[in-house]
Amino acid sequence: MRGIIRVWTRLTHRPSDGPVTSGAPVVARHAVGVAVLRQINGQGRKLTGVLLLVVLLGGCGPHAHIPLRPIDLPGALAESDSGALLARSLAPVLYIQRDETFPLSRVVAVVHPTRRVIAYHLLWRDDVNGSWIPFTVPTDEEVVWVGYDSTSAPTDVWTYWHGTILHTGWPKSQVGIDVQWGKHGSLPAGIRESSLPKPKTLNFFYAATRFLIPDQVLGRTVRKGEVFFPHSYKRYRDFSRVMLLSDKLDVIAKTERPEAVLQAIFGKYSHKPDWPEGIQSRR
Repeated sequence: MRGIIRVWTRLTHRPSDGPVTSGAPVVARHAVGVAVLRQINGQGRKLTGVLLLVVLLGGCGPHAHIPLRPIDLPGALAESDSGALLARSLAPVLYIQRDETFPLSRVVAVVHPTRRVIAYHLLWRDDVNGSWIPFTVPTDEEVVWVGYDSTSAPTDVWTYWHGTILHTGWPKSQVGIDVQWGKHGSLPAGIRESSLPKPKTLNFFYAATRFLIPDQVLGRTVRKGEVFFPHSYKRYRDFSRVMLLSDKLDVIAKTERPEAVLQAIFGKYSHKPDWPEGIQSRR
């Protein structure tokens, strides 16, 4: 696979400086320093009051309206189709942070018609931040892409990580993805945390679970969910809940433009990129 998609991430096979629980085939990590957390002060309480006023003036935040699964969806592959069989065989294993409360509501696999890559669109029921904001998309769409070779073995993984597409080579084995608490950012299992773009590091997001408590409290006034993450940074990195994505696929389609399929299965969604840049055509 040639080229770097914004950020090139690396897998490490050396022991981590701090223990992390994950069942992925490659799970060694380099520990990063725990962010210094500051408690909410008077300014934070004042901000909460201002935001609460905004909520009262703007009405309740939007609620998810996920449509019923359509019986006959144009472009969907039959279960026995070779593309569908390939998508199921390459579907990643998700290693979800152990305290995650939002369910994974829908999953759509999209096989690219001319390139060796499959997109796995994940629709989480909610996001821990911004739930109270009027007109926001109430669900949380995330994407993982798996590239494969002529033998149908996985060779590359791309993940959507808070506006950045991460890319790493993969050693022709079962793909594992770590799923972040509350916000569901997707990380290739075994990634070097130090290679994540700043300020989009895990310890920054861990700190955000504290300094964004006013936002999270307001979000819980309109939708169910956690108010804040009450545990240690070590536990924030505990990706020990295993989910086989192959068992969760609602639809498998073959198309270069998946918007119609995603709209039919997800309803209103946040329209993350369809494909990473620079993927190779089939040879």
